[in-house]
Amino acid sequence: MSDIKINKTLDAKNLSCPLPILKTKKAIDSIAIGEYLEVIATDPGSVTDFDAWSRSTGHELVEQSEDGGVYKFVIKKTK
Repeated sequence: MSDIKINKTLDAKNLSCPLPILKTKKAIDSIAIGEYLEVIATDPGSVTDFDAWSRSTGHELVEQSEDGGVYKFVIKKTK
């Protein structure tokens, strides 16, 4: 990930489905194609939600990780 420049970070901690996805949609609309959005969430269901959302929207889920119940997603805007 060292060559990826995060252009915007969305704090979606303590939000439950569907709020992290809804806020991600709004945040991804605010960046340019080719830029990266980092989302920080605490909802365990967000792992499957972000996988499904990225497949349905066509945006690329570049990275996902979990550390102590905090989930990080890096999404590249593709269109």
